[in-house]
Amino acid sequence: EPRDPAEARRVLRRAVDLSVNFIDTADAYGPEVNERLIAETLHPYPRGLVIATKGGQTRPSAAQWVQDGRPEHLRAACEGSLKRLKLERIDLYQFHWPDPKVPVEESVGELARLRTEGKIRHVGVSNFSVDELQRVRRIVPIVSVQNRYNVADRASEDVLALCTREGIAFIPWAPIARGSTEKLVSDGLEAVAKQHGVSVFQVALAWLLAKSPVMLPIPGTSSVAHLEDNVGAAGLKLSAEDLAR
Repeated sequence: EPRDPAEARRVLRRAVDLSVNFIDTADAYGPEVNERLIAETLHPYPRGLVIATKGGQTRPSAAQWVQDGRPEHLRAACEGSLKRLKLERIDLYQFHWPDPKVPVEESVGELARLRTEGKIRHVGVSNFSVDELQRVRRIVPIVSVQNRYNVADRASEDVLALCTREGIAFIPWAPIARGSTEKLVSDGLEAVAKQHGVSVFQVALAWLLAKSPVMLPIPGTSSVAHLEDNVGAAGLKLSAEDLAR
């Protein structure tokens, strides 16, 4: 449970007030707590609000994240999310992480079946390589990829390039590179932030938005003040010099 449940609800309501129309969650967050809080606070959902969730990871304990890509688990996970979110259909359901014990084709194949049944509108994947992405695109249309990507960690550059080329939404998790030890990156962010009179977090998000038209950052926060600062990044235009720096 959140340390401050009332503030968590204020964050959700304020996000909608600020015209945020995409909220990303997962059954593993809590586990189950985030989905329940979203439904308790925002249901019935405003028209146009997309609640995206994920399945395919379990949380035996706070420190453990265990992949489970078995089709039967993903079906049960999707059914659970539908109930908690009070939805008849999930607009975007994402496979949270490939399971080394299960071929990605089997896992995503089950999501394709759930889509055919009308329980999922669109299928997305998370933490996928280019090869894995191309393999599952033969099974079902993939509308989004959610990988770790930020100014300090660009390991998914090849995945981003493919998404940009193919018009697939790229949803970077850990988008603000919090705790980065790369001093050059940190110095660059701080210098640009100082020049614009904004936070380094706004600059990190604005850098992402400038990278690709398919970029959809999902900064997480438990505070209204941080939410408002993050959303402000959408109005921050970085120059070519800023981006190079």
